Amino acid sequence: MDEQSPFKGQTGLRRLWKAFGYSRAGLKAAYEAEAAFRQEVLLAALLIPLAFVLAEGGMERALLIGSVLLVLIVELINSAIEAVVDRVSLDRHPLAGRAKDVGSAAVLIALLNVLVVWSGVLLG
Repeated sequence: MDEQSPFKGQTGLRRLWKAFGYSRAGLKAAYEAEAAFRQEVLLAALLIPLAFVLAEGGMERALLIGSVLLVLIVELINSAIEAVVDRVSLDRHPLAGRAKDVGSAAVLIALLNVLVVWSGVLLG
């Protein structure tokens, strides 16, 4: 268990470039493997431009866009949790189910947050 990444401890542009590559690979993997992530990307593609049209100022725009981006962030974390749980075992286990359910609940709360923020900004 003492294995470390060959990039551990690196600094500078090379580390940043490698980190960017890993992030891009993660986005690609999530987009290809997760239908929910693809749906949420579509939602973001619709709502983010709409935020530029509907927001009356920079703060409103930031709230609208931030709430949408939060859904993508939480979905990525949920997908990572599901992948780790499945990697450990595909057998049904109460703790595995709980981990997946809690991740799913986090996504639901992020989606409800979009509803609350957008309603508050547009109707308030």
